[in-house]
Amino acid sequence: MAALQFELQHRDTNSSARAGKISTDHGEILTPIFMPVGTVGSVKAVTQQQLLDEVKAEIILGNTYHLYLRPGLEILEAAGGLHKFNGWPRPILTDSGGYQVFSLSGTRKIKEEGVTFQSHIDGSRHLFSPEKVMDIQRIIGGDIIMAFDECPPGGSEYNYAKTSMELTHRWLDRCVERFYSTPDKYGYTQNLFPIVQGGVHHDLRKFSCEYIASKEATGNAIGGLSVGEPIEKMYEICALCCAHLPDLKPRYLMGVGTPWNILEAIGMGVDMFDCVMPTRNGRNAMLFTSNGVINIDNKKWEKDFSVIDDGIDCPMSNYYTKAYLRHLMKSQEYLGLTIASVHNLSFYLWLVKQARLHIQQGDFNSWKAEMVIRLQQRL
Repeated sequence: MAALQFELQHRDTNSSARAGKISTDHGEILTPIFMPVGTVGSVKAVTQQQLLDEVKAEIILGNTYHLYLRPGLEILEAAGGLHKFNGWPRPILTDSGGYQVFSLSGTRKIKEEGVTFQSHIDGSRHLFSPEKVMDIQRIIGGDIIMAFDECPPGGSEYNYAKTSMELTHRWLDRCVERFYSTPDKYGYTQNLFPIVQGGVHHDLRKFSCEYIASKEATGNAIGGLSVGEPIEKMYEICALCCAHLPDLKPRYLMGVGTPWNILEAIGMGVDMFDCVMPTRNGRNAMLFTSNGVINIDNKKWEKDFSVIDDGIDCPMSNYYTKAYLRHLMKSQEYLGLTIASVHNLSFYLWLVKQARLHIQQGDFNSWKAEMVIRLQQRL
């Protein structure tokens, strides 16, 4: 058992992009990395075998709010944690459930103690405190567990963002105390990542970066972005946070985003990403490809018998045709959802691996500039 280690292996000469290696008790993760979101213990429409063999995922996410409500902690603990419950042999990151709880704006109440909320399943009432969220994530069994934070809306004015950030910091102190006073479960090391908040306000973000850096955690996260603020503001705040977070610890940008968002953020020094976009958009007929974005519902693909994307390394993308996938989507066949989801996830993993390669080659910045334009094209 060993705490998470981060080895910085390469730096790009013309940007802040970097390539590294994260080591956990469930295996190594080469960065930059994209993490598929497995909300309720599964990545929607994709099997664990497909994640391993086709998507080539190195780490996935589990959602604390959803797993706490169903199947519940008793079952997860009896199974020996989420790894054994869902059969995933590689690292897992669990979010704190904070974002889900705060999105239930009509049925939740924020207090110093924590947040009371109503279950979307049966209406039952629950309290998430920093201490309880640490205990829940211990039981779920993530290799990386997130501090409990408040995520303010994207356009939050200064005083609201400041009050929210200060609450997040007080909750972080309680998370740290609980985390380090409780043992790891299931025989491997669990690692706590704090989360930077502060809205779109530079001085708040700088202060929050310094505050969480003082906790000397094994990694740090940037939260509260891609929640409604303009894209330019997101990039501005992301770059500022990367400049003030520890250089030799992994940086995780939460919930972002499009392929071009990810490339821009890699150029700022972000190492880890997650987003529901590849699977959610895939289920709704939007494909991200190495040449641009496809709406597979469009009639123009009806007789296109070329494969989905021969530019990436994915058996499904290199095998099934656009015409066949369109037919499956139009027929509402479940196989269509799987093919689209596996393809999009494979594309995201291919993209971050390409980014890593170009960082190592020293031409990331010029490659990124070309790719950002190409990937946004509507085909």
